Amino acid sequence: MPGLAGRTSTLIKSKISKLLDRAEDPGETLEYGYQKQLEQLQNVKKGIADVVTAKKRLQLQEEKIQQQVVKLDTQARQAMAAGREDLARTALERKSGIQNELQSIDQQIADLQSQQDQMTAAEQKLRTQIEQFRSKKEVIKAQYSAAEAQVRISEAATGVGDQMADVGQAMQRALDKTENMKARANAVQELETAGAFENVAELGTGEDDIDRQLRQLSSSSEVDSELDKLKAELGGGGQSPPEQLEGPHGSESEQSQQQPPTAG
Repeated sequence: MPGLAGRTSTLIKSKISKLLDRAEDPGETLEYGYQKQLEQLQNVKKGIADVVTAKKRLQLQEEKIQQQVVKLDTQARQAMAAGREDLARTALERKSGIQNELQSIDQQIADLQSQQDQMTAAEQKLRTQIEQFRSKKEVIKAQYSAAEAQVRISEAATGVGDQMADVGQAMQRALDKTENMKARANAVQELETAGAFENVAELGTGEDDIDRQLRQLSSSSEVDSELDKLKAELGGGGQSPPEQLEGPHGSESEQSQQQPPTAG
């Protein structure tokens, strides 16, 4: 769907642009632009140096060719003086060919000189622009730093800055937690005073008041049953003899005297 894709692309670009606006530092941006202009100036200077080098190379070649022209002219004159017209003609033909080459080199040197002049003018213009940019850059950076400091001071004084907002929110959260803890402590104290925790402990056993009474009656019945059983084992009729009740107060010799003598 082209419409959806276009909207998505626009949304992404707007988000990226917003993020870049937040992250962009005008001072750093200006410094980056200044450095790029200095790099361009260096490239122009390097280009001028290359043109001058090529022109100097052609000028050296031109000097050598001019020396050859003078030499050939001298040889032609000597040949004519010696009656060697054929040699003189050959020397002059070579001289003519070299002079044509010399004219071509002169044209190349002139073109390089024109290119050098144009690049030199461009270098001077760029240098002027860079100087103007540098002055503006320093002014803008100073203004931005002053405005940034003023904003920080104003935000700190009014408490509307991001950091102050975070501190205020943290303080509010701390106050809310403190109030909640106080309310909980008061509630616990009130429940403890009302005996609610005891009822909660009883509810934790799964018994109500009737179950507890029934359990106590069952426990008493078990105790009475055990007591009757113990009496039956000891006395047979539920009454213990005095000797057994006295326990350690009766001696074994007294008990033996009370028993009748047995027949031998």
